[in-house]
Amino acid sequence: MSAEIILQQSPDDVALLDKREQLAAVRTRLAERESELAQLRAQLKTFEGRYLRQVGILYAELDDIEARIAEREVDLYDSDTARSRAEEARRQAQETHEAAFGDAREAEEFDPPSSLKTLFREVAKRIHPDFARDDAEQKHFTLLMARANQAYSRGDTDTLERMLDDHREISGSIAGEGAAAELLRITRQIQHAERDITNLDAEQHTLLSSEIAQLYVDTEAAAREHRDLLTELAANLREQIADAKHRLEFVDRQTRAQRRQSDDGR
Repeated sequence: MSAEIILQQSPDDVALLDKREQLAAVRTRLAERESELAQLRAQLKTFEGRYLRQVGILYAELDDIEARIAEREVDLYDSDTARSRAEEARRQAQETHEAAFGDAREAEEFDPPSSLKTLFREVAKRIHPDFARDDAEQKHFTLLMARANQAYSRGDTDTLERMLDDHREISGSIAGEGAAAELLRITRQIQHAERDITNLDAEQHTLLSSEIAQLYVDTEAAAREHRDLLTELAANLREQIADAKHRLEFVDRQTRAQRRQSDDGR
């Protein structure tokens, strides 16, 4: 009986069944990639927070002291070279301070612009799981909403716009009923999913190539040797800070002495 049913299926029906299986498989791969990337983002975000608390704030303190030393030396030497060195040291100190404290401040002050809120609502109206036609689509829409929420929290307008464009392309430009129209819609959905997998792979590669990811790898390797790399880095920085404070005190004494000599000579 089943053989008769298969024989009675049209070529479009057979192709549609095959495409649905392909779509299910590619969506599974996409969900796996998204889960992996979300875990990687979370791991690196947590590690970066630990790094900034233990090490980043010490780099900021050290660079600020170095900038203050360079600025005192301008008073001592009064040269273009000294001024240039002081400007560069202060710029470096500002960048380091922003890196150490900027993320926390931005998180506290995060207030999405109205355009982002509007875009997110437009996406949600189209992909909310409540609008799904069947269980498979509900599962897919749930994953899409998770992606949209993550993009919104990151202020990622590009991803939200791409999701909206994808929905419009499939639902708006491919009209009609029947196997042929459905086949075209599913083919587009497969193409979009494969494109998203490629984008996720590229983002993962970029994340893994970042400095914070490399430091995370080094820290994990050190932990396997029963070492705490961040604690070691912090200890080294504290020694550098102590040395920089001594140099700052020395330059301050030189500056005060020079001013006294100048005052005495008047």
